[in-house]
Amino acid sequence: MDTNWMARGNCATRPPDTFFPSDGVGVEIAKRICEGCPVQEPCLEYALHHRIDHGVWGGCSERQRRRILRARRLATAA
Repeated sequence: MDTNWMARGNCATRPPDTFFPSDGVGVEIAKRICEGCPVQEPCLEYALHHRIDHGVWGGCSERQRRRILRARRLATAA
């Protein structure tokens, strides 16, 4: 999977720990940084494809990504 998109993300100039928060407030801050990011979709797909369990990727928290994966599994099974 191509990762050249990573250098173009809103996160590229931010400290990485911003996207691995320890609380809900930190998650919301990270998600706001992701809003309008030009590479939000490939970022989210990368995290989903690689089953990344931690952090905010593509504007989604761990919980949101689990829900997306579950919905995709259910849609595929249907």
